[in-house]
Amino acid sequence: MNIAFLLNGRNVALTGIDARTTTLDWLRETQALTATKEGCNEGDCGACTVLVTDADGTRAVNACILFLPQLHGRALRTVEGIAGPDGTPHPVQQAMIDHHGSQCGFCTPGFIAQMAANHLNGDTDHDTGLSGNLCRCTGYAPILRAARAADSAPVPDWMKTDPGVSGSKIPPAGPGGDAPLPAHRPDNADDLAQLFAAHPDATLVAGATDVGLWVTKQNRPLTRMIFLNAVRDLQDIVETETEIRIGAGVTIARLISLMDRLHPSFAAMLRRYGSPQVRAVATIGGNIANGSPIGDAPPALMALEATLHLRRGNARRTLSLADFFIDYGRQDRAPGEFVEAVSIPRQPDHLRVWKIAKRHDQDISAVCGAFDIQIAGGQVTAARIAFGGMAGIPKRARAVEAALIGQSWDTATLTRACAAFADDFTPLSDMRASAAYRLQVAANLLRRYHAETTGAATDIRGITA
Repeated sequence: MNIAFLLNGRNVALTGIDARTTTLDWLRETQALTATKEGCNEGDCGACTVLVTDADGTRAVNACILFLPQLHGRALRTVEGIAGPDGTPHPVQQAMIDHHGSQCGFCTPGFIAQMAANHLNGDTDHDTGLSGNLCRCTGYAPILRAARAADSAPVPDWMKTDPGVSGSKIPPAGPGGDAPLPAHRPDNADDLAQLFAAHPDATLVAGATDVGLWVTKQNRPLTRMIFLNAVRDLQDIVETETEIRIGAGVTIARLISLMDRLHPSFAAMLRRYGSPQVRAVATIGGNIANGSPIGDAPPALMALEATLHLRRGNARRTLSLADFFIDYGRQDRAPGEFVEAVSIPRQPDHLRVWKIAKRHDQDISAVCGAFDIQIAGGQVTAARIAFGGMAGIPKRARAVEAALIGQSWDTATLTRACAAFADDFTPLSDMRASAAYRLQVAANLLRRYHAETTGAATDIRGITA
């Protein structure tokens, strides 16, 4: 595969590259840009954070699970390119010096990259912005002081010269070259559909927050790759009077902005999805299509009665998202078929979504529960409840729903409905939680929904003595 991009302001054109090459490995092994560190090599620690800019703006991402073809037509800045051409420190670099924010220094380049992206974008929510960067020395206080100190400094001119900021041009890709495996980069859904129908064994790569680990951690042999980040018509959000259609290529970061307006509880949960670096590239289509039983978005979408749109070649079909998941590792998706979009009906906001994990930030769910319960005249008129982490697939709690609908919204009904969780789910015990804990938590989340709708304060992060 041939690609071209900007690296710290200079043109780069590569031919015949191995599409499985990660940006981190390429930077360290061929460019001697070793300030970008390898820590976890799975997108958790942020030591490898770099800046990527395109027409949609600048975002900080994890270089360890960013494949080189994902950079085509974009601009990449490493920590070496965050200082000025004459060596002038970026304001966040100077602030880190002034406030002694470096500690041992291993993670500092990643912090600098994330802080520089936040500074460029005017993002001053540093607790959230730096939640994807782990300081092994636990020295967050001076780092946060440094980030706040840099807030008022103007963005340096050299940070405004990448595409999307100033309209800089990317050079054309170089002449053809041999590559170790076939790789494709379609720029529209029609081309993607024809490619995938012809090569159903290909691996689709959107944000690579999952596929990246297949390479860095599992050493899976990939035979063909199709990169989706240039397929713009999969990135559309279309709102009508009756529904909202969300393209499969919409990132979690964009989905948060949408749900802030429509279903704020969903947005609040998504802010705990991975890290800022992961949310910047991970897509809603990928989160659905990989079929993970602990994927965070499907339970909420199922509770919103989402419809999934699938495509194979020129053939399209729709099905309820709840019916897409068949069994662990199995989805209702034919070879060569891909997720094109997911749509949800417009509806009053009754949704509450809660993620239960050992850490608030950057952790995998033990249980993720989503509830959409409608009450009129003291009775439950409708209920849609879905969970992740309770079975081998994301799953509706049909028995619990049946125990609620038509009943009084009171503690007696709650008691009967909570007992029905054992009819819906037989969870596993694993390193994240025991089966008994999961069943108890699920019941307690239903009780929490009741408490919220009856006026009780339930968010421990907002309750003060």
